Amino acid sequence: MEVDGAALKTADIVVIVIHFIVVLALGIWSAWKANRGTTTGYFLAGKSMSWWLVGLSLYVSNIGSIHFIGLSGTAANNGIAVISYEFSGLFCLLLLGYIFMPIYIACGVITVPEYLQLRFGGSRLRICLSVVSIVFTIVTTLASEMYAGIVIIQQVLGWNLYLSLILLLAMTVAYTMAGGLTAVIYTDALQSFIMIIGGFILFFIAMVEIGGFGGLYQAYMHAIPNSTLEEMALNPHNASSCGIPTENAWHIFRAADAGDYPWPGVIGIFLLSAQYFCTNQFLVQRSMSTKNFTQTKAGTVFASYLKVLPLLLMIYPGMVSRALWPDEVACIDPDSCIEVCGNPNGCTDIAYPRLVLRLMPTGLKGLMFGAMLAALMSTLTSVFNSLSTLFTMDIWTKIRPVAKETELLIVGRACTGVMAIIAILWLPLIQASGTGQLFVYIQAMASYLTPPIFAVFVGGMFWERVTEKGAFFGLLAGVVVGVIRMILDYTFTAPGCGQTDNRPSIVSNFHYLYFATVLFTITLIVIVIISFFTEPIRSEKLVRLTWWTRHSKLPRQPMDDSYKPVDTPASRDQLDLEDVKVNDPSCARRACGILCGITLGKAADQPSEEEIKRMTSLEETPFWYRVMLANLIIAIGFGIFLFGFFG
Repeated sequence: MEVDGAALKTADIVVIVIHFIVVLALGIWSAWKANRGTTTGYFLAGKSMSWWLVGLSLYVSNIGSIHFIGLSGTAANNGIAVISYEFSGLFCLLLLGYIFMPIYIACGVITVPEYLQLRFGGSRLRICLSVVSIVFTIVTTLASEMYAGIVIIQQVLGWNLYLSLILLLAMTVAYTMAGGLTAVIYTDALQSFIMIIGGFILFFIAMVEIGGFGGLYQAYMHAIPNSTLEEMALNPHNASSCGIPTENAWHIFRAADAGDYPWPGVIGIFLLSAQYFCTNQFLVQRSMSTKNFTQTKAGTVFASYLKVLPLLLMIYPGMVSRALWPDEVACIDPDSCIEVCGNPNGCTDIAYPRLVLRLMPTGLKGLMFGAMLAALMSTLTSVFNSLSTLFTMDIWTKIRPVAKETELLIVGRACTGVMAIIAILWLPLIQASGTGQLFVYIQAMASYLTPPIFAVFVGGMFWERVTEKGAFFGLLAGVVVGVIRMILDYTFTAPGCGQTDNRPSIVSNFHYLYFATVLFTITLIVIVIISFFTEPIRSEKLVRLTWWTRHSKLPRQPMDDSYKPVDTPASRDQLDLEDVKVNDPSCARRACGILCGITLGKAADQPSEEEIKRMTSLEETPFWYRVMLANLIIAIGFGIFLFGFFG
């Protein structure tokens, strides 16, 4: 396999080292600054974050190394259609801020699955969703980020990839464990600036190199691998069309029977994006950390405006990379691909690293590589923090219902370390199962597992008649159907370009985006049917738990006696958080306390009644309400324009 690691100069290494020192310092500083002694402080940054910090964190947590590698690689392979995920994300971020967050805030939850327990009672639905969410996050986001990190390190550095990733994970876990969500958001803000600045520098250099947009069009349309050209010369009448760009590479909407991004699949893309942004702990947790509801909406609007940036920072650069080096980036022959990138399925995922190595000047090359690693670290910190939140608040509290605040905090930190170990152990599996297009793998996996989750939330939030049995068996049925499709897809693998497709019709002719829409519909139908045949939940138990009751001031009757939110005064009595006397603690115990932000001999501070009221308030001043309404209209119009212009 060809490696360009020697292209890095001393100045590049210095820039990378300085970048990591600054990030680590900021993470440690924010850890000391943070209120880390409560679950709200650790998991939700004390609900004290400003809108611009949350907006940047939403953006950079979503735009990880997966996108630098995956988006640019898919664009190199088949054009700009993949940007429809980012444009759909623009609308889904607005959906999060203006529709879903009012419900989350009003009911005062810390985790997304916690909402399901409040809404439906019992614990099986909450636990089921937590398990599905943890598994899905590990096999998609975590696995894909690690795979993207492998591609970056192999192509750019040529270092021992295990040592590099272990060191990267060690630093990432260090400030995630220490500072919680506060450290994650502050480092996200810094790294978003690095990513955007470095990305724009590379974009301008690449466009100058290719001769502007006109030059890119001409070069991309003629970016055909030599192996394909030789086949066309030898057999002009029966030559394969593999590796030949087509005119639809410049459009989002394509024929309904297109194999890559059929236009009706935009509905499936919207459903996948809506679940990702609106019911995924990974991103919802950021919006939960704002000071008030207005700041929440402002953060999501700010992040939605930033969703246009991947078109410039990743899509066009990926297409430029293919136009400049079609034999490498667009290789078709398995032997050639193994020689170029070590993957017989294709090498489009190396599009962005090749561009960085061969076009960026010394120094700036290190900055851009730092930005790509910053994206990797940012997403990893978010994943670790969110997974630890899900496990601690949704699973551990069921295993240990009398767990004290200190125990929950320690378990949260320990879970972060365990997730890091799992990520390291996952590396050989990722290498063995790597695909030619990382982004396709991610979205296909999402289509198998996430539509049922979104259907449960849509039903529960917007129709009071949905019952616990309807939601639970609907989710279960959807997950089973999704897993069956996943097994079929991996049993009957897609043939290579130009090879005969012998897969069953249900697999070969049923695009995963179509499947996502059908799976969402099936789940919703099961939820509705079972809910009609089961006893409805009384309306007094649904106060501030649905869209229609979010502003209600009436007291809510408990769904059952098994659930009490962790940070309410009632639950503090349950958890028996009295002061704990520690006589002459050992050095190891003191060190653990410093790392975890826990003061030995004293119970963790709890939010007051006033703070709890602030955290669950949807009140807004008339002026800022109108400002955010105007921004909502502008953002929606902007999104419609983007789809229309590039459609």
